[in-house]
Amino acid sequence: MFKLFKKKSELEKLQARYKTLMKEWHSLSSINRSESDKKYAEAEAVLKQIDSLKP
Repeated sequence: MFKLFKKKSELEKLQARYKTLMKEWHSLSSINRSESDKKYAEAEAVLKQIDSLKP
């Protein structure tokens, strides 16, 4: 119940973004290779941001 009003931290937001990008990348990998490569590059950039935030 208390988690209902808790705001997400920057790290949690980035992790959620990374997860959605990887899902999109996986679904596009069999349809459009160039778009899936773009999604993968975006996911890698988000992963680098996540790594920089972790202690």
